[in-house]
Amino acid sequence: MNKALQIDFNNMLQENVPCGITREEIAAAKARIPEIHRGVEAKRRENTWRDLPFNQDKIVADIQKEAKRINDNYENFVVFGIGGSALGSKALFTALKHIRYNELPREKRGGARFYVLDNIDPDSINGLLDIIDPAKTVFHVITKSGNTVETVTQFMVALDLIKNRIGEHYTDNIILTTDKENGNIKRIADEHGFKAFVVPDGVGGRFSVLCPVGLVSAAVLNIDIAALLKGAGDMDKICSNPNLEENPAYMYAMLYYLAMKKGINISVMMPYADALLNTAEWYAQLWAESLGKKFGLDGSIVHAGQTPVRAVGVTDQHSQVQLYTEGPADKIICFIEVANFRTQLTIPHAPIDMHEASYLYGQTFNKLIASELRGTEYAVTQGGKMNMRITLNELDAYAYGALLFFLEMATAACGEFLQIDAFDQPGVEAGKIATYALMGREGYEEKAAELSAQAEKDAAFVYSF
Repeated sequence: MNKALQIDFNNMLQENVPCGITREEIAAAKARIPEIHRGVEAKRRENTWRDLPFNQDKIVADIQKEAKRINDNYENFVVFGIGGSALGSKALFTALKHIRYNELPREKRGGARFYVLDNIDPDSINGLLDIIDPAKTVFHVITKSGNTVETVTQFMVALDLIKNRIGEHYTDNIILTTDKENGNIKRIADEHGFKAFVVPDGVGGRFSVLCPVGLVSAAVLNIDIAALLKGAGDMDKICSNPNLEENPAYMYAMLYYLAMKKGINISVMMPYADALLNTAEWYAQLWAESLGKKFGLDGSIVHAGQTPVRAVGVTDQHSQVQLYTEGPADKIICFIEVANFRTQLTIPHAPIDMHEASYLYGQTFNKLIASELRGTEYAVTQGGKMNMRITLNELDAYAYGALLFFLEMATAACGEFLQIDAFDQPGVEAGKIATYALMGREGYEEKAAELSAQAEKDAAFVYSF
């Protein structure tokens, strides 16, 4: 693997922060590494997201052919999805493309404008439709189950618009990614002849960014998919090592697990790059949905998990860092830095005499943001709070693929430490069932009655103006 990433755990240790992990705790937890490794490797057979960097040559060729059709013939590309069906595309887009991509002229973009609609807010839906011509747009509908109510309703709106505008060739404007056999979206694809890609068996939504769920977006955006998958594949080889000292995902998982045992129940991801804010959002789902479980593998009630928070430097130095530095020792801050930005920008002289700022003239914004990161890291450490740092040498497709895969592997390994199932989401399913009942779906009458029978709210605690 190229030296694309560096991961520094030093400020997780008690010798650097009072609430940190001791060498003795690490030694004791290290004894579990063979068990953790067996569990992680055993689950590879059923959770096939780990194979994605290695087995998609034909799929990628098909995706790139479809992306060329889209970019040659359409002005806009819109992703419809929610959760893992959307967050990965958003993260890829902002991490690897120009920060003002959609505002660039087409010759600089090299393809269609790109949008992700990941909510059912009617104002957001209408706002998007106000700025695009559906006839000049391809909509990518992503739902693994084929029945995700939010995505299905988004699809219904787009389909209605396109059929009314285009007529018989409307199928050219929609592509679908769903299960290979089941669900309403699969049935619609078969009956109407939409172009369809498959979410592979064993690939859950939050681990799906490197399959067609995210790769179709990557191809439309002209992201180097080969480099993206190469970075992920190289990281898989590193994170398949059974030795803790050579496996950063196991070290990450172990230190976070030990921190949870100490009551450190918040995980902050704070990149010092606007391009990585959506990556922190993607990580929030990965970490929360994978590890937030009521029951352990033995059926006992464990209420496991750690609350993820996303922040961005330097913006949130002026909103959240006061809490991180002087507030309770209940969180880990993971700083992410980009050592070499795509842009080198020099600070010019001011048009007036600004003696207090004279030291800045002629230096770069690149040095300034790096110094702000180091200063915040120092302040948080001096404040006695656990933190760590991930450094990307450059924010390119190779390094980014490695970063995503590292975080997925660390999450899977942490599930083994916690002895929970990191790949289900029963709490999410409970909310879906309640929604079906409230919307009057047939077969959910009993749940609707249960919801109607909830205790009346105490008016003394309801304020209306």
